[in-house]
Amino acid sequence: MIRAITTFGFVGLLKPAPGTWGSAAGLALGIALHWLAGFPLLAVTTLAVTLLGFWACAQALKDRPGDDPGEIVVDEVAGILLAYCIPALAFFGRGNAPDLLPWPAPLATFLLFRLFDIWKPWLVGRADRRGDVRGVMEDDLWAGLFAGIGTIVLGFLYHVVFVF
Repeated sequence: MIRAITTFGFVGLLKPAPGTWGSAAGLALGIALHWLAGFPLLAVTTLAVTLLGFWACAQALKDRPGDDPGEIVVDEVAGILLAYCIPALAFFGRGNAPDLLPWPAPLATFLLFRLFDIWKPWLVGRADRRGDVRGVMEDDLWAGLFAGIGTIVLGFLYHVVFVF
């Protein structure tokens, strides 16, 4: 069961680039949840996946401190869900229906998340360098936070600065 959680239903076993596959699967889950039930279910699921990810990673890596195997992608799923929550929250706050989140937002969220997850700037890199189980999850959560904020900034620039 722990392996099924950490690999997000064995998506982490796909090659090449299991982190990209995990991110894509997590975003697909986020889009489906948002479309089906809106932001509240997306937020609750993000929290649940994050907490489950911390627990499952701790169990899977308890005998391997400092290890971050590529097959563990629950951290990418939690991070991309967090990233997607940010534009979804913006639309929810404006009273928009969940199915109205414009298509560039999920694409921007995915691309920015992968950029920050691979590049590992600032707090993302600091969390990654922790070398412990907490760092396995935290670097992707920071990458998700930055990607979500970046998606909002890009949307603002497009709609307010360039279109105006």
